[in-house]
Parts: sequence; C-alpha cells; structure tokens
Amino acid sequence: MYKFIFCALLSGIIMTALSCNQNTPNQSKTAAMDFKPIPVTYPATRKDTTVTDTYFGQNIKDPYRWLEDDQSEETKDWVRRQNLVTQGFLSQIPYRDKIQTRLEQIWNFEKFSTPYKKANRYFFFKNDGLQNQSVFYMQDQLDSQPKVVLDPNQFSADGTTSLGETGFSKDGRYLAYSTSEGGSDWRTIYVKDLQTGELLSDKLIWAKFTGLAWAEDGFYYSRYPEPKAGGALTEANRFGAIWYHKLGTPQSADKLVYDDKKHPNYYFGAQTTEDERFLLLSSSESTSGNTLAFKDLTKNQDKFTPLSTNFDNDYQVIDNVEGKLILLTNFGAPNQQLMLVDTEHPEQKNWQVLVAEDPSDVLQGASVCGGKLACTYLHNASSALRVFTLEGQPIKEVILPELGSVGAVNGKKDDPQAFFSFSSFLRPATIYTLDMNTLETKVFKAPKLDFNPDAYTTEQIWYTSKDGTKVPMFITRKKNIAFDGRNPTLLYGYGGFNIPVTPAFSASRAALLENNGIYAVANIRGGGEFGEKWHKAGTKCQKQNVFDDFIAAAEYLVEKKYTSPDRLAIQGGSNGGLLVGACMTQRPDLFGVCFPQVGVLDMLRYHQFTIGYAWAVDYGRSDNQEEFNCLIKYSPLHNVKKTGYPATMITTADHDDRVVPAHSFKFAAAVQEHQQGPNPVLIRIETSAGHGAGKPTSKLLEEAADVLAFMLYQMKMPTIY
Repeated sequence: MYKFIFCALLSGIIMTALSCNQNTPNQSKTAAMDFKPIPVTYPATRKDTTVTDTYFGQNIKDPYRWLEDDQSEETKDWVRRQNLVTQGFLSQIPYRDKIQTRLEQIWNFEKFSTPYKKANRYFFFKNDGLQNQSVFYMQDQLDSQPKVVLDPNQFSADGTTSLGETGFSKDGRYLAYSTSEGGSDWRTIYVKDLQTGELLSDKLIWAKFTGLAWAEDGFYYSRYPEPKAGGALTEANRFGAIWYHKLGTPQSADKLVYDDKKHPNYYFGAQTTEDERFLLLSSSESTSGNTLAFKDLTKNQDKFTPLSTNFDNDYQVIDNVEGKLILLTNFGAPNQQLMLVDTEHPEQKNWQVLVAEDPSDVLQGASVCGGKLACTYLHNASSALRVFTLEGQPIKEVILPELGSVGAVNGKKDDPQAFFSFSSFLRPATIYTLDMNTLETKVFKAPKLDFNPDAYTTEQIWYTSKDGTKVPMFITRKKNIAFDGRNPTLLYGYGGFNIPVTPAFSASRAALLENNGIYAVANIRGGGEFGEKWHKAGTKCQKQNVFDDFIAAAEYLVEKKYTSPDRLAIQGGSNGGLLVGACMTQRPDLFGVCFPQVGVLDMLRYHQFTIGYAWAVDYGRSDNQEEFNCLIKYSPLHNVKKTGYPATMITTADHDDRVVPAHSFKFAAAVQEHQQGPNPVLIRIETSAGHGAGKPTSKLLEEAADVLAFMLYQMKMPTIY
C-alpha cells in the first residue's frame, strides 16, 4: 500500500461554499440526487461439488477450483462476463466520470525521484504529470539540461511495459536494466551504452526477484528455469540461481555462480559493493530472515565466506569502509542496529556494534554520505532522520516538516551533498538536499499541484485492541469536520511481513478529503512499525491479532462519531486484501463497503502458486496440522456463509503472478453465491496489469475513480463536483 477548505474552479463554478457551511450544499445535493440501487445480475458460475481435499480428517470442498486455470476458455469467459457486469454497474454511477476528471487534475503534477550520483553524473526519474511511466534522466550538473536515459513510455504502445531494476558499471558507461510486461514479476534484461546511446545486443530472459550487480565487464543476476508452456503466471517458482553475464556474450554462455538443488524453494540475491571489491550473496526461504556470505573479488576466491547460515535474522550490507562491512540487522536487536564486520576476521564473535538498537524506534535504513552515517528511523510509524559519525556517535537529528516518511538518503562517501525525499498524507514527495557538513536541509524539488492541504490535518490517535494492546492510527480529515457519525470514511491497513505503513500522499485520498471524507490508516500488528516483536505478534496462529486490531480501529471510528458502519469502507491490497477479506467475513455488520485488492484469500492453497510458499513464515501452511487449524478459522474463502455482506468490489489483474488472480476469482464466486442482502458484490479484473508495480497512470486513474465512485454511491454520498 504514501486539509483544508478547498476553493477550486470546477466546471466554471468557484466552490467558495466549501470555505463556509460545508453541510448545506451537500444536504441539498443529497435530497436532489436519487441514489437508486443499481440492479446487478451475476454471471452464472459453475460449481464442481466433486472437488474435495482432506486435511487431517476434515473434508474441505473447493467447488470453484476450475477458476485456478487462468488459461482455460471457461475461465476466460467467466472473466469477460464478470467484467461486463462490473463495468456496466460502474457506468451507471452518475458522477463517476467527474471523479476521474478531478483525479486527473490532482494527479497532474511533476513528480521527481531522489537524485543519486554515479560516475560524476546525476540520475533521477521524473513524470511530467500524467505520463504512464516515469522517465529516467541524467545530467552532468544539477543545473544542467537533463538528458533522457530511458523512456519507458516508448516500451509499449499502451504503457503497460515498465522499467524494473537498474545497475551501472563502475565507470558509469553501461546501464543494465530490466523490463516487466503487463505488471508481471518476470524480467527481461537489456544493456545500454550511455556513452554512445546504443542499445547492446545483450538480452537476458526469465529473470525474477533480481538485482543487477556489476563487477568488471559484466553483472550478476537472479533467474529461474523457463516455466512450462502456459504456466508462466501460476507455476511455482523453484530452483532459482545466481548467474554472471559478461557483456557481448549470449545468455547461454552465462556462468552459474550459485544454486542449491537440495532446497528448490530457496531464492537468492547478489550484490556488489560500490567499489566492486566484495560480492555479497544472500538466500532466503521466505520474506523474513536471510543468510549472508561474501567473496573478495580482488583475491580470486573460489568459495564464499559465510556470515550467517540460517534464516533467524535479517542482514543487509549498507556499505564497506576500508574492508569492513556495515550491516543493518536485527541480529540481537529486534528494532535493528548497525554492526561492523571485519572481512579479515568475519566470525560473529568479532562483530562490533556500530549504532546500537534504539529500544523504542526501529532503524529502517542507513547510508554513508559525506563521511557520516545518515540513518532513518520509525518513531510511532512516522520517520525520523538522525546523523552519526562513522564511529557510531550521534551528531544530530534532522528536523522534518511534519508527520511523514523519509525516503532513502542518497549520497557519496566523500561528497558533502546528499538528497532525500519527504512525503506526508497531505503533501506529495518533496526532494530535499542535506548538507552533510552543516546538516542543514533545503528544498530541491517541490511539486505544485491543484490541491491545497492547509484546511486538512493529520492526527495520530491510539486505540485499544481486543486483547488490550494499544495500536496507533493516523486520521486525516478536514479541520472543521462535523463529528456526527456521517462522514464517508476509508480505513486502510496491511498488517504483515514486517512492512510498515507510513504516511504517503495519494491523489485519490485527496479527492475523498475534498468530499468531506476521512482517511484512516491503522498501524496494526504483523507490520514493521514497531520492530520484529510487533511483526511476530501478527503471524501464523497469532494472525487473528491483525484482524482484531483492524476491527477495533473501525469500532473506534464509529464510537467517536467520525463515521458510522454504513459510511465506513475498508481497503487493503495483497496481504491487506486478506485483511479485508477476513474482516468482512468476520464482521459484515461493521462495514458499508469493502475493497479486497489483489488479496491472498485462499489460505489453504496459497503456497502452491508462484512465490506463495515464501509467505509461510507469516501464515503457516495447511499441510501442518496446528497451522491448518488456525488457517481454516480465518481463511476468507472458507468462511463465506449465507449472510448480508457489505457492498464489495474485489480487484485483481490478469498478469498478477505474485498473488494469482484465482484467489479473487474464487472468493468473488463464493460471496456472490452466498450474498443475502441487496448490496452488490463485484469483481474488477484489470487486463495487462499485475500486482501493482509498474501499472500505468491511465490504469491507476481508472481504478481510483471506480473505487471512489463505488464507495460514495453505496454510501449515498453526493460529490462536490
């Protein structure tokens, strides 16, 4: 899954009424607009009652198993008919097009990434506003004319082929980059000569979850065996390996660097330090915990030297300083710390603490800039930026504008100028310079958009979950909002894989706020807001804590009269889609609208597709009896019953090979079958799109408009447009 009285010129009308009495115009609109239920007839979905699996003596029916075959003509026809129903429904919402027009106006501002320096040139991404994909630029000086390096908008006619990873040769002449088609996790790798502008003949296929780590005249990357015909988007990804590609040679000549045939589910990553002295090898079997080994490339070593050989902790190499590796790790420190490893004496007993763990705040990242350490922390789910000496002594905390999120600090070891981005719920990413000598910041690039945040506010409250745990929640709203329980409210959450949800700007949230809406983000257990303990408290047989935290957030919003159940929507994607699916099946009475997006919804079979097996560290698996007994209690697909569910729009995409669309297909069929009330249950299936990364702006806008229009119409809320 990153507020003010808005006076704007819309359709030739200045909405000055918003700065005085906000309720009167909306009340009159409510009276004038007839929110008639839009009739919906669901396509017939075949049930195969013969499909049954037995888990530890329990027979579990799976009548929609056939929908897992996304290549079958029957499934393709089902997708087509469902999309016809959904688009037919959405087209009847009278203000849907006006919402999209307004979203385009807010969205249409210049967006810059944080620049970084490579071989004395600066590189950055920029989107002019509504470009489908951001363009990659370089410039010799910060004030010189930027030159286009890569324009992903030229990769495909419809903007659905996106740029993935990038990696530079040490001298900065060659750029290796990957592309993704239709949002898939599969990558194709190319190489460009930045001196001549020529695209080289090198082309590597079937790369996935890869880096591009240069050393001498080639680079290391990760790839998998070619999948079977028709299985690229669903087949389990096994037997990954690290390969080395030398420029100018065919992929068939690539050198196998590392694999592990005994552990086909392990996946591997390769990294080289900036000076290309050390090759770093990591492996993992899940989303948490990794091994780490290194090889000194200046010594022609055949074998890697291990630093960690189990998956108990996370290890990330930040940099190397005079042959010593700086590690960011939760080894001995649930909130993470920096450790120093002498590569001449790499045994763990010789590791030194460089920056000790903060008992309250989570160390998220670090970089060596201008002879100092710039460290980003999470303090109560928002960012803090602190600078230390290279010996680990604290120097200063950099003052930030408001509650928000700091992006990675980019700089060079010997260059006093660094850059970072900062964003909040009310302001998109602004790029700042950070003088590593004085530690003063200045605005480098600030976006200008058609939205004035000054009539809105973000507050952070703490509420009590079911078991007494205190959980924080960000609430962004108009400053003068009425606490009458009638405000349209969108509650968002994730709660998994040690991933924190921190403040971020969204044009679609801005449009909700303009319409007297409230946007709430609950920082529930399972995420990374408070370190590994917070994460573990929401995993495996403790996963119900995640749902309890989210339900308690909803109950708080209702109790404090921010909203009421009929005007409360919940939304989450991926693991957050599981969150929404579980909460709507457990408490259908508490929500008016539900948006499970690209969700993990079949908890008994998720591990059988693509990279799903790697999520078992958070979820557990159905082939383990104890874990099965927990999974079956909350698996959204298996807890659908005959009852009245909230208005629901499930969203997925045909090229999602992270969380395969079968999850959403089967869940939609089950809820449509069991729905007892009048609320619609729709599924919106995007074409030529994947799990989310690289989705073109045009598709993002269309989906955001559909979601907001569906939400407001189901709540019988007019818009100001």
